[in-house]
Amino acid sequence: MTLMQSATEAHQELVHEHSAHNYHPLPVVVAEGNGAWVTDVEGRHYLDCLAGYSALNFGHRHPELVAAAHRQLDRLTLTSRAFGNDQLGPFCAELAALVGKQRVLPMNTGAEAVESGLKVARKWGYEVKGVRENRARIIVAAGAFHGRTISIVGFSTDPDARGGFGPFTPGFDVVPYGDLDALAAAVTPDTVAVLLEPVQGEAGVVVPPAGYLAGVRAICDAARLLFVADEVQSGLGRTGHVLATRGAGVDADMYLLGKALGGGILPLSAVVADDEVLGVLRPGQHGSTFGGNPLACAVGRAVLGLLADSGPHGVLAAARRLGVVLQSGLADLVGHGVVAVRGAGLWAGVDVDPRLGTGRAVSEALARRGVLVKDTHGSTVRFSPPLVVTDDEIGFAIDALARSLAELAGP
Repeated sequence: MTLMQSATEAHQELVHEHSAHNYHPLPVVVAEGNGAWVTDVEGRHYLDCLAGYSALNFGHRHPELVAAAHRQLDRLTLTSRAFGNDQLGPFCAELAALVGKQRVLPMNTGAEAVESGLKVARKWGYEVKGVRENRARIIVAAGAFHGRTISIVGFSTDPDARGGFGPFTPGFDVVPYGDLDALAAAVTPDTVAVLLEPVQGEAGVVVPPAGYLAGVRAICDAARLLFVADEVQSGLGRTGHVLATRGAGVDADMYLLGKALGGGILPLSAVVADDEVLGVLRPGQHGSTFGGNPLACAVGRAVLGLLADSGPHGVLAAARRLGVVLQSGLADLVGHGVVAVRGAGLWAGVDVDPRLGTGRAVSEALARRGVLVKDTHGSTVRFSPPLVVTDDEIGFAIDALARSLAELAGP
């Protein structure tokens, strides 16, 4: 660090010189966090309205989650699955009970959960449905984001995600999101599953048409397909429900969970399904060194405890109530620099008038006013504050957006 550099600039230079350039972060270097707020290396405070892409649903350093991590750190952190540990069984049982399924496959990241789900769906197709070996196909949706592995980016419709990474894994059919006729037409005798986000997050918090998820369920039932719901972002309270799919009155065959499951403390993901589905896996056919480690499971159990509180003061009730505050406040800005707002619970995609600037420009203007969000695709920004946010803090964020749009509009 030189005498002329700020602490932020010094950290940015280190990242620029020594880290792969696979991100383009805002010029903010966070040093501390508490609840819905973070503090940067300069001592400036920001309301975190990204919440780690929903990994921080319960805010920074939630006391119950931190306490669970500390207790387990003092006992045992890793065994690998070569041995058992005293947190794995209770975690799997508690998550299965919360979701209403029979079995859990614990992994680490959301992308791992998706890849695991794809493998399970194919194996189910061969062993249970009777599809001929190496013929299984899975239907996916345009605009989706399921991770960044080779298989996943191969069926992405985002050119930035795909470009330069081929050849890709075969066996996927892409249809427009929200189009039941296209989905039905894509089904073949070799189709084994439909993989969807119940709300598309990276696409800009795109909520499907009314009845869409129920229609997907009906198509899967008629053709004997697995309905695989990627709830890595939408699940565990983000929309005000344990599962966004269930919030729409629909049950999937397989749920893919991650992000918030680790409490914002460490990676933890899971595939959750009934025995007929996850029972196709046998020893040696799938695994992970860190999957189901006792430290992650202990934190995950504390997360499940928070979600199990279905009372009026629980996190799910708060997300539903505060979601109304967020959605209505953002809707008031339509016609005042905002073109459209979409959302569910404490999750919103805001389309800004492109004449005012890009989503990046809006995000930078908000950061100058102490609010952190993330842009996506053109002039869209996403709001996903922690579920522990308050009414006043939501008002602060909306006011900051109104002021930022006025600044971009000019005199």
